[in-house]
Amino acid sequence: MSTSAHRTTSPQTSPKTSPRRLRWSVSDIVVASTLAVACGVIFWGWNLSYHLVSNLFVAYPPAATLVHGMWLFPAVLGALIIRRPGAALYCEMVAAVVSALLGSQFGLTVLSSGFVQGLGAELIFLLFLYRRHTVDVAMLAGGLSGFFGGAVYHWVIPMYAFAPFETFVHIGCFALSGAVIAGLLTWWAVRGLARTSVLGPLASRHAHRESVTLLGARRR
Repeated sequence: MSTSAHRTTSPQTSPKTSPRRLRWSVSDIVVASTLAVACGVIFWGWNLSYHLVSNLFVAYPPAATLVHGMWLFPAVLGALIIRRPGAALYCEMVAAVVSALLGSQFGLTVLSSGFVQGLGAELIFLLFLYRRHTVDVAMLAGGLSGFFGGAVYHWVIPMYAFAPFETFVHIGCFALSGAVIAGLLTWWAVRGLARTSVLGPLASRHAHRESVTLLGARRR
């Protein structure tokens, strides 16, 4: 087989296609911005109802982070749909900005928390060079976003004062919530969207046809 033929049958290894695959298009920017703004509105509604939801954990406040994955899903959603470098951080930050502009009771702290949480998810997709968008990677991204939100953000801006064990529970529940709500459920949602063909111009348009592979398993 000639060298040129080999390059034709192996486009993923071509140095010319890789930068193009990671470059944002106009469609990517428009869709990411629209998604992020919509998520910001959802944040606003969730913020209004959170004081009621948090009452479910009044007996053990550290476990309240079991529902905090609702503040993490834009990062994973953006990364799974756009599949470009920076999508997770961009969508989480824009959603946080919209939430702040609409009047979040948490004030401007949502901007710093949005950055930290978006960064957590972004690092996971970067680790896999933005090539894997499977359920395990989505859950890892949501989980690290929650860990960053619970641990890293606490070190930067202390917002709670629990005993060491309760702090561990708080962070662990945050990471678990991120893995399930922002990771698993968001991954399912993206596959559902792909089935409706609304992701036509995007790299994720065939997400519903992709195999459900796990880390260490070969892709078909």
